[in-house]
Amino acid sequence: MFFAIKDRKKKTSENYLLAGRSLSGYPVALSLTASFMSAITVLGTPAEIYVYGTMFWWFALAYTIVVVVTATIITPVFYNIGIASTYEYLEMRFNRTVRVAGTITFIVQTIIYMGMVMYMPALALNKVTGLSLYISIVATSLVCTFYTSIGGMKAVVWNDSVQCIVVWIGFLSIIIKGSMDVGGLDKVFQIANEGGRIDFWQFSLDPRIRHTFWSVSIGGSLMWLSVYGINQSMVQRYLSCKNLKHAQIALYLTAGGLLTVLSLACITGLVMYAVYHNCDPLTNGKVDKSDQLLPYLVLDILSVAPGIPGLFVASAYSGTLSAVSTGINALACCTFEDLIKPLKPNIPGPKAVLISKGLVVMYGLLGLGVAFLASLLDKILTMALKMFGIIGGPLLGLFCLGLLTPVANSTGALVGLLGGLSMGIWLAVGSFIYPPSEEFMRKLPSTTEGCNPVEISNLLMNYTSTSSYATTTSFTQDPLTTSGFSNSLYALSYCHYSTFLVLITWCLGVAVSLLTGGLKSRKTVDSKLLAFNGNIMCCLKDTMCPCYKDNAGYTKGKTEEMAITNKDDNEYVEETV
Repeated sequence: MFFAIKDRKKKTSENYLLAGRSLSGYPVALSLTASFMSAITVLGTPAEIYVYGTMFWWFALAYTIVVVVTATIITPVFYNIGIASTYEYLEMRFNRTVRVAGTITFIVQTIIYMGMVMYMPALALNKVTGLSLYISIVATSLVCTFYTSIGGMKAVVWNDSVQCIVVWIGFLSIIIKGSMDVGGLDKVFQIANEGGRIDFWQFSLDPRIRHTFWSVSIGGSLMWLSVYGINQSMVQRYLSCKNLKHAQIALYLTAGGLLTVLSLACITGLVMYAVYHNCDPLTNGKVDKSDQLLPYLVLDILSVAPGIPGLFVASAYSGTLSAVSTGINALACCTFEDLIKPLKPNIPGPKAVLISKGLVVMYGLLGLGVAFLASLLDKILTMALKMFGIIGGPLLGLFCLGLLTPVANSTGALVGLLGGLSMGIWLAVGSFIYPPSEEFMRKLPSTTEGCNPVEISNLLMNYTSTSSYATTTSFTQDPLTTSGFSNSLYALSYCHYSTFLVLITWCLGVAVSLLTGGLKSRKTVDSKLLAFNGNIMCCLKDTMCPCYKDNAGYTKGKTEEMAITNKDDNEYVEETV
């Protein structure tokens, strides 16, 4: 509401969607961090550590690589050409068809992700307060849609900054109380180590194993690069900074924030295991899904402390409000800049703002619909990360064609994107029908030896009933499900989805480009649309990558940068910075 009143006279879409490109790097860094801390992270990461151990912690290395690559290679290109939408770059580099294809792909990805994010805190609130799951989902959607539509990007960034702090406090509260209950943090690590939860040394090269050093660090880097490097939800934030330096500062500070959040979430998972190492709530039926473990822990050990369960719910909701508000703001920006503005370029500023607000409301309601469908899924964290690979991987491959491959043309880019998406969908459907075997999942053992006799008796009754049912239905199982397809490409770790699909998209795009005149058209590509101004691979200048030393007025020792400033949404004026 504050920013809606403060900026009521600045009725331009640039001010609404990009905060007038006036933000400093520090609140943007908190906002970028908070966007990562959705309820999927708050609830899903501790559950991941509880069930599978600490190999997930290697994502810390992936985040560091992603931030460095984004700040040094991708951000200078996007910022200096003055775009408002990431996919505007695709039209400048290829053509409008590729831009629209990229935009539609992003819209589908983000709506699905927002639905998953809306569902997770509703699950927490349902477990802690008993409030209806569906009422909670609706409330989350309406709150996010309201403050995003009213305040725009400034409201998103500053709300994210506050929400980031709330999430940190929530994690710390659980860690402190849980550690005290088991005898201290050193006891937590001792119990977790004895239970096999602390393990950083899986270096197998088998790409089917769910988490190894290679799958998490390399595959995870490409997976998250598709988020922080090219996803409009993230790029829009650092494009709202006042200059390139502040955009890069925001990204480097984000690395520290991401590592902090990841570490707090992983330690929370270890604390949860230490508390329940002798009486697993999943095995004894106290919870139905691993995503319910953390809300159950909060009720179990923190219900006696007034306000703490509420703080936990606030943490889950803070992450969700951040992710959803970011998503719907980015969707509105992409739709307006990529689909509406090119068709009607002379829309007056006040009308443009009104259209943008209407788009925010529309996408908020669409996310609400997907959230109801997400309630049917389990292991939301893994599902969300799979989606980043299935859709984000081909998109990243498309941008690699644009940024790193001068021979790539519009035909190759479009065919590469469609081929990558088709392969991703095929892989996702196959892995759903033929899930990987436990050999590759590496789920760690749990026990109920410490449960009270009543719980054990109920567990045995449930087990007997389930076993009886399994005995009568086991003859229908297809042997291929466990011994054939489950051990094939469908068993590929979700961490490798991005790597596999980036390669498919890039290779297909390069091949088609070479067959459709890519070598002839490569010298017409403007160097400001290429990473390092086209000088990344000068050793191959006669074939794949010519040096663009003099192209478009850009020299190897370039001292001037051209920024395009949008004035009144309609007039673009070139200014020398």
